[in-house]
Amino acid sequence: MTALSGLGTRDGKPPGRWACGWDRSVHNGGPVEAWCCESHSVTDAHETAERVVACLLEWRDWLEDMAERFEQLAPHPDADAEDRSWHLESVVTRLVTAVVNSTHAESSWYGLCETTLTWFLTSTGLGSEEAQKAVEAAIGRFKSHVAPAPTLVDTVGEDLAIRLTGRGFYRER
Repeated sequence: MTALSGLGTRDGKPPGRWACGWDRSVHNGGPVEAWCCESHSVTDAHETAERVVACLLEWRDWLEDMAERFEQLAPHPDADAEDRSWHLESVVTRLVTAVVNSTHAESSWYGLCETTLTWFLTSTGLGSEEAQKAVEAAIGRFKSHVAPAPTLVDTVGEDLAIRLTGRGFYRER
């Protein structure tokens, strides 16, 4: 597909596994704005291919932004449980805010939030099953088409931090 040449892959090959999610449109809880649904986004072959490439680029931008954030937000390896708890709360606030901003809190936006938080936790060495369970339990109060209030995001961050570290955070002192 010649339209994929616009993706600028380093090895000249078509996109790999990272491309899964290219069609996670804002209308379905994702960060991709160039895609709506098949009935609105699929037209003639050339225009559709250009739209798919635009979506792939948007998705890749999202993934690269998250990778940078994960690197910046990684906890210090020598942090004690209380510091890890505080740090995790802060991370949740930042990542949930990034997801809400990218998805506009549209339908099922919390699905991308769940994925993003799980990816972050696994990037820090937590097992994927444990990360998934902890995130699912913490974000169950998020709703479609509703941006969470800052107090709810704080509560979710606190719940997740306590669940994973067994410790409360600095406000308990």
